[in-house]
Amino acid sequence: MSGLLAPPPVAGGLGTETRDWLALLKPRVMTLVVFTGAIGLFIAPRHVHPLVALVAILCIAIATGGAGAINMWYDRDIDALMRRTARRPVPAGRIAPDDALAYGIGLSVFSVLLMGLATNRVAAAALAFSILFYVVVYTMWLKRSTPQNIVIGGAAGAFPPIIGWAAATGQIGLLPVLLFGIVFFWTPPHFWALSLYACKDYGNAGVPMLPVVKGARHTRWQILLYTVLLTAASLAPALLGLTGPVFLASAVLLDAGFLVCAVRVLRDRQDPTGTSLTDDRPARQAFRFSLLYLALLFVAVCVDRLIG
Repeated sequence: MSGLLAPPPVAGGLGTETRDWLALLKPRVMTLVVFTGAIGLFIAPRHVHPLVALVAILCIAIATGGAGAINMWYDRDIDALMRRTARRPVPAGRIAPDDALAYGIGLSVFSVLLMGLATNRVAAAALAFSILFYVVVYTMWLKRSTPQNIVIGGAAGAFPPIIGWAAATGQIGLLPVLLFGIVFFWTPPHFWALSLYACKDYGNAGVPMLPVVKGARHTRWQILLYTVLLTAASLAPALLGLTGPVFLASAVLLDAGFLVCAVRVLRDRQDPTGTSLTDDRPARQAFRFSLLYLALLFVAVCVDRLIG
């Protein structure tokens, strides 16, 4: 009888499948972070040896994965309560918590040291700060304490363009700071769209996401507000003469599309409690479009760089 009540055995080390260790790195998040970091490096006004550039991008990827592993270690209790995260390696018992923590810390430290050796101290310092911000400020403090967790914590995911630029130049310029601002204002409507249709999961886990604390109606208005702020932020590089016509045209078209999505989210048919009557289809569409928005906007920066 006691065997039936015992928790499932925790796998670790060589007995754990490779895909579980890869899952700890949050590869989907890593893809976006590496992409924006590579763009920051590419558009920097200084030639970088291809090998150095490759190592810098690798460092950003490793740091992102390390921070993601620490996040999964710390959030294992609430991950176990949410349907979309319950099968992650740590809450599912396939990787021991201590192993996940050691894995994350080791990758994080290694990425910062390698960045410093391969590029410069400014890039290494920016990389270290981004890791600490994500792990300590967002994961350990804001996520469980305030519905503004995404707004402030979103800064962690906005650092890569600055890190990439610093790796190439050894300093921080105005353009990567503006790109930081774009990602910063993009993050709330992106994640709040997701939280609208994952609201029950967050509520069950006690995570104070905006729809849980303030309700769906308030969240829809906030999505529209931050989309307007994002529009202003996205036009700033072109208005300041730091990017060319390709970026300006792309920003105008993409902003128009995002605003349409935000208005549709706001006008989604709801019951008196603010709950969507359409299974949050507009929110799901806004979430998907937000991914396309950021990718195409950063590609436009590259195109302007290529054509001079």
